Parts: sequence; structure tokens; C-alpha cells
Amino acid sequence: MKVTFETTPNPSTMKFNFGQKISDQSFDFPNVEASEKSPLAAKIFGFPWTSSVFLGEDFVTITKQDWVEWDILASPLAGLLGEHIESGQPVLIQMEASLDESANDSEIVKQIKRILQNEIKPVVALDGGDIVFSKYENNNLYIHMRGACAGCPSSQATLKDGIEVRMKQAFPEIKEVLAI
Repeated sequence: MKVTFETTPNPSTMKFNFGQKISDQSFDFPNVEASEKSPLAAKIFGFPWTSSVFLGEDFVTITKQDWVEWDILASPLAGLLGEHIESGQPVLIQMEASLDESANDSEIVKQIKRILQNEIKPVVALDGGDIVFSKYENNNLYIHMRGACAGCPSSQATLKDGIEVRMKQAFPEIKEVLAI
């Protein structure tokens, strides 16, 4: 399997594209302890330069430590990722519950989640990131920025000039969109 890679707006994060679906959901592995659910993430955390791993449906974004450069890592890492998938080893051991709408959600929360899922997630996934609904409280929307979005120098612009503008357009009562 040929795995390609591309830069992201976050210079510490590289996006590795598989060209096929490897997971039904997105998962964030902010540290080695969280990687117990993914043999693939655990393998990547086996390298001391790994800072975090984000697994998308057809890609993985990897954030590295500052003391190593992507020009040394990217090609061998793409090969390792391809070998893992080709060998039939699992990507995930168990699936987490989906973050989709729940029966307890208010109507505005359901609509917010739909916009996040259908409009915003696909755009940030192009750069190897993800946006996850956290809560809507006191007319403020709280989200988690994962993958390449976490710690990205341009994440504040994405949050304020992209996500917040779109959410206020759809829901004028929203005061602010905040990343937590």
C-alpha cells in the first residue's frame, strides 16, 4: 500500500493519506497512554519523537517533537504505516461511542452538531484535523480541536474566522466559539 504524506498548516504535524478507509470514526491520541485502543497509534508512539497521533477515516496525522525534522521522518514513516495496513494488523482494538446527536440534545445542539459534521469537519480534515463538539452553554459553543488543528499556529484563525463566523451566521444567539 502506498501511503502519501503532505504538510499541514501546523509545521509540527504531517498528514499521512491511505487512499482508503481505515477507520469508521476519528480518534485522538494525545499521548502514549491513550494509544492502548490502537495498535497503529501505539506503534507510532514507539518512536520517542512522537508528540500526538490523530486517526481519521482515511488518514493519520502525526505531531512530532521539535528536535527532529519531517524530511528525515516522513518517507520511512509512510512506509511503516502502509506495511501496518497491508499486514492486516488492526488499526483499532475497540470502537468508542459516536459523538453524534443524542436524545438529550436540545434542538440547537442537534443543529450545531449537524453543521460541525457536514460542513466544518470535512474542511478541517483536508488539513489533517478534526473539530469535536464539547458543549453549548450560556450562548457559548465549546469545541475540541484535534489532530493537526491542536496546537496549530493558524488554529485561532480557523476558530474565529471560520467556525465562529459560520456558527454565528446559522445561530445569531451564539456569542462566541471557544476551543477547550
